[in-house]
Amino acid sequence: MNKIIKTDAEWQAQLSPLDYQVTRHAATERAFTGRFWDHHEIGTYTCVCCDTELFESDAKFDSGCGWPSYFKPVNPAHVREISDHSHGMTRIEIVCNICDAHLGHVFPDGPPPTRLRYCINSASLRFVAKTKAKE
Repeated sequence: MNKIIKTDAEWQAQLSPLDYQVTRHAATERAFTGRFWDHHEIGTYTCVCCDTELFESDAKFDSGCGWPSYFKPVNPAHVREISDHSHGMTRIEIVCNICDAHLGHVFPDGPPPTRLRYCINSASLRFVAKTKAKE
């Protein structure tokens, strides 16, 4: 996999202000406000920065947390885990392994079969509907 590296100015020109803050500076959108927290179409969620496939709609579930939640990525090699000790907590941050975009965090309280909850900011995602994915 080839890494995508851009300057800060290039990311700012490409992304909306919220998408930029979330993906490039690890901000978090407010719960229950993101474009995909209550989204139910069939398709694939990709990285808003580089279009890498991250999560399928069939791995999405309602965790009640206010952010889109998935129990597994499309391909584990597409995401990277980083130890996060910010805000007085210890968590596992999830970033896109292709462009290093902050996506969210993963927690060990999800449903079977993985028991994981990938809690992802909508601002870090794009959605490709299944019909469009086939074209």
